[in-house]
Amino acid sequence: MRLGLLLLAAVLPASARLASPIASYDIRASLDPRAHRIAGEQTLLWLNDSPDAVPNLRFHLYMNAFRNTRSTFYLESGGQLRGDRAARDSWGWIQIHSLRLEDGTDLTPSIRCVSPDDNNPDDCTVIDVPVPAPVRPAQALRLHFRFTVQLPRVFARTGYHGDFHLAGQWFPKIGVWETRGFRGRETPGWNCHQFHANSEFYANFGDYRVEITVPSHFVVGATGEMVRRTDNPAARTSTYVFVQPSVTDFAWTAQPGFLRLERLFEARREVSRQEIAATARLHGIPEQDAELSDVRMIVLLQPEHAEQAERHFRALSTAIRHFGLWYGRYPYRTITVVDPPYGAGGAAGMEYPTFITAGTSFRLPPDVLSLEMVTVHEFGHQFWMQLVASNEFEESWLDEGFNTYSTSKIMDKAYGGTALPLSIFGRNFASFLRLPRLTQSSLSRIAHLSYPVRDPLALPAWQFYDSASYSVSSYMRTAVALETLERLIGPDTMARAMRVYHQRWRFRHPSSRDFQQAVEEVSGRSLEWFFSQFVFGARRLDYAVSEIGSRRISTPAGVFESGGKQWTVSAEEAEKQDRQSEKKGRKPLYESWVKIERLGDATVPQELEVRFRDGRVERRSFDGAARWVKFTFTHPAEIESAQLDPRRIYQLDQSFSNNGRTARLQTGPAAQWLPRLLFWAQNALLWLSALA
Repeated sequence: MRLGLLLLAAVLPASARLASPIASYDIRASLDPRAHRIAGEQTLLWLNDSPDAVPNLRFHLYMNAFRNTRSTFYLESGGQLRGDRAARDSWGWIQIHSLRLEDGTDLTPSIRCVSPDDNNPDDCTVIDVPVPAPVRPAQALRLHFRFTVQLPRVFARTGYHGDFHLAGQWFPKIGVWETRGFRGRETPGWNCHQFHANSEFYANFGDYRVEITVPSHFVVGATGEMVRRTDNPAARTSTYVFVQPSVTDFAWTAQPGFLRLERLFEARREVSRQEIAATARLHGIPEQDAELSDVRMIVLLQPEHAEQAERHFRALSTAIRHFGLWYGRYPYRTITVVDPPYGAGGAAGMEYPTFITAGTSFRLPPDVLSLEMVTVHEFGHQFWMQLVASNEFEESWLDEGFNTYSTSKIMDKAYGGTALPLSIFGRNFASFLRLPRLTQSSLSRIAHLSYPVRDPLALPAWQFYDSASYSVSSYMRTAVALETLERLIGPDTMARAMRVYHQRWRFRHPSSRDFQQAVEEVSGRSLEWFFSQFVFGARRLDYAVSEIGSRRISTPAGVFESGGKQWTVSAEEAEKQDRQSEKKGRKPLYESWVKIERLGDATVPQELEVRFRDGRVERRSFDGAARWVKFTFTHPAEIESAQLDPRRIYQLDQSFSNNGRTARLQTGPAAQWLPRLLFWAQNALLWLSALA
């Protein structure tokens, strides 16, 4: 074992190793801030924890996505991501100079680029390396790398801007060997996808020890805990050592101008005993299992944002508290949040283990909660990307969507709505004009409505119709689907299901079916109809009340026959009987009807609520399978209104505006179209403001 891994074992007690390490890294990195280049040496200890004999190794070389315009990432993205465009002629790459086994066997000549997803001969974000003999089950393989990384100008989660450097996805990282049956796999093999424009990442758990050497005036932040700093006066450099067990990745940042602030999240002060007791009761667990741990919060701020330090710390504390109470304690000792400088927006809003990037702006108004939302959201990835290490390449909804759902609940609970971002010179005109504040849940539904349903939620990231479909489906539409599921099974049941799923799959790699199983187990309900249509399918949900009406039931007129006798009731006689009934105070009866149409291709159980003018309410339930259905009622009052899904369970519904209808007289075209125009105008305003 190398000295570095021995040091890691000495620093961290066995109890701190929360996951069985499969891929552990000991890395030495040196930054040249003028060339924006990293020289690296790396020892990887990889354990074959499968029953298979593995004949080859596969590694991600993510930085090669920025090597040229023929990479799969560039071909798919056109050189832009999340509104950020790659700088002209600023390329990024990684070059492996040497790859050797522990016994000195040189594997470098056998390295070859492969493109398992699209056969692109110009893409080199995945390499394949045969080994002299298959790696046996339970065998550990130690490999030594020497490599160089050229950072691009900040783009797509990594790079440099001036003297700011963010190293993300920067070292050779081994893929995940999946045996038959793992996450539903039919044959064993490497899960090691290329770097796509819309995809993120997937990796095994391991223990990390990383030495980072930078000029001494730089401030450094990274995944894990800093255990040592050594100054090198002759070279005017400093070497930082960071260690972190049981994580799937490692990222770091360095910049001279960072304002480094630190505060302790003290669990006993931040969380009351009443909250612990309530959590324990809800989930049926001992109170000690509901308790949270202390966490050292580190914030690296740009100096011009110093006045926003408290907002960052409050957002972090809020996230640690709520995610911990809902899904289980945050098990790591630190969390570092990085504030990238102006002009480095492509590095903002990203997550790595125990290390996130947020983002803000100068003089951000206090009621515009973009800073808080991004901080809470990126911290949330510690639970859905890191602790529950889902495959973001193939099932992005399990991370991004679950996190959007969780973030929305926290933001709405802790902060309420956010003001529209209509600020000029630091003044928020939305507040001045008293425009309504928006909840995160409403923003998710607006996004869901803004883009047609084209793809299932559970779809490999690079197979979506386009980047908009990927974004809306993976983030906001998933949040709306989970909100719908919560309303179907009830909030307490949903809370228990989410915690069961999270705890069951901590430090493992779940699939979409694993989540379905957890929800069905906790709720005691078969939900295949829901998952098949809205997770694994792309069904459009839309029902409409198309017609309602009433007519008075009058005394019948005409020729009648009964018991061999025939008689005639004239219209005049029938009317006379009706008048006599009214004089005697008898209430007339009305036959009322409601017609419902299924406009989408999704079929869901529905509830209809019908109100009559005397205040009576009747409800009907139906399976929603028919293209149309008609309900009739006999009652001594006319129908007043009909409402489908009165509890608004189906947040996935494409239009709430057609779910109800009233029998009151409309006064012309204006009365018919004005509400619709106002509805869509409001949605357009809200969606545009969300994009600002």
